[in-house]
Amino acid sequence: MSITFSGWEARTERTHLSSGSKPERGGRYTMYHGTHISIAKNIIKGGFQRSKGGLLGAGVYVSRNIDKAKCYPLNVEKKQRVVLKLKVQVGKVKKIDCDNHPLQKTWSQNGYDTAWVPPHSNIASIKSGREEDCVWDPKRIAVVGIAYCLNDVAKRELLQLIDRQATGAGSDAQAPHKPNCTVCGKEDVTPHPLQACWKCSETICPFQDSHKCRN
Repeated sequence: MSITFSGWEARTERTHLSSGSKPERGGRYTMYHGTHISIAKNIIKGGFQRSKGGLLGAGVYVSRNIDKAKCYPLNVEKKQRVVLKLKVQVGKVKKIDCDNHPLQKTWSQNGYDTAWVPPHSNIASIKSGREEDCVWDPKRIAVVGIAYCLNDVAKRELLQLIDRQATGAGSDAQAPHKPNCTVCGKEDVTPHPLQACWKCSETICPFQDSHKCRN
């Protein structure tokens, strides 16, 4: 008996996995980061800077729980706080769920990209019981929006800045044109390996979201 396979459909990213579930390896998730209104512009323009320390050691601290992000920075009036909406590529994730975990501050040195503290963990210093994530490489994080800002003028300015950065207009130099693949329509910095479908002979790209053979 022979089996013929052709066509595919890409799996949808689980960007809204609940904060109580461990981020899946290689997943891309919506997360949040609370910061001072005066620092938000620098983050949007230049990216995050890795902290030198913290509960989980060095890294960028984020959370899928927006209420946790709204609490930061500490000891700052609410009107001075901004919560950035992010897209985070978590990579390989290590669960840290207790005080004095053997990899609590050394997870990044042991092959992990993100450390995750689940909700209601046994870590005494997290009084709120809300989840927390620490990402080692700032390049895994992209600012995509403003989730919370009581200052409407500042919020509008930050959103405009995000739009300019996304279109390459945030710098003085003109952003180079990035061509798109003629088949999948996605960015084609390196030529995509187009080929003929083994069943219907239609030209296909391995990066396209789906392909259905012609009858």
